Amino acid sequence: MHTVKMFKQSFQSFSELIFNVPVPFTGPSPLTMGAQDTLPVAAAFTETVNAYFKGADPSKCIVKITGEMVLSFPAGITRHFANNPSPAALTFRVINSSSDNTQNDANTKEFWVNMPNLMTHLKKVSEQKPQATYYNVDMLKYQVSAQGIQSTPLNLAVNWRCEPASTDLRIDYKYNTDAMTTAVALNNVQFLVPIDGGVTKLQAVLPPAVWNAEQQRILWKIPDISQKSENGGVGSLLARFQLSEGPSKPSPLVVQFTSEGSTLSGCDIELVGAGYRFSLIKKRFAAGNWKIDVDCLFWKPAGAAVVTF
Repeated sequence: MHTVKMFKQSFQSFSELIFNVPVPFTGPSPLTMGAQDTLPVAAAFTETVNAYFKGADPSKCIVKITGEMVLSFPAGITRHFANNPSPAALTFRVINSSSDNTQNDANTKEFWVNMPNLMTHLKKVSEQKPQATYYNVDMLKYQVSAQGIQSTPLNLAVNWRCEPASTDLRIDYKYNTDAMTTAVALNNVQFLVPIDGGVTKLQAVLPPAVWNAEQQRILWKIPDISQKSENGGVGSLLARFQLSEGPSKPSPLVVQFTSEGSTLSGCDIELVGAGYRFSLIKKRFAAGNWKIDVDCLFWKPAGAAVVTF
């Protein structure tokens, strides 16, 4: 079960939506409506999962998940506020903050927006960006409690075999539905690994990968990983590198992916009171900083013991 620690965002500073992902509106903008109509608002939850894997030992995996919730307003709302200087207070409720699909008081947090500050901010932004069709406002930042490797949507283990003339690399991955409230695919998954030791030739690369000879690094790209993938999202990446200046030294693995339509925390939002309506609620998460300490088998001279780390 995840629990969420909320941090209110100061109205003194606002930034663009994280990852610069726009929150589109359903309906025209600028806004044209009467004083009694409901105002459309869009919301976006974006979460970042950071993970540290210690070899193949799942008990030593450390995970940190952070998130932010952004509200987006159509550009025409500034004119509406100018004609209606005392609008209804915007109040919203964050629900399922304990991810057990209940909406009791312990799992619900209610927030009231300071309307004078919001109106002043939107007016300022509209003057700075007169061509914008919507304005993003950071409302909340939060941290999600994590339970080690169970909280990572993609479990990893990396193994190297480093010898003077060659290096063998193996990356095992496993799609983890338990980390998500709703199972969604991981998209644009990339595994990037630098290889030193003077690579002269690649052998037995499975699945096919892109080798950058100038930067001496290999890149695997997988369009998506999900339950519908081969073997339910469990797979391995393999490569052997022939070397002229070996042995190689194991290097950090860089992992990237994004996912749309769900969060890891399970947080959701609903409006309280009248005057506003949600035109759209977006949810996404992505890989942040991932560090993988590797299990290595180094070459030793004949007669010496082989040590596994």
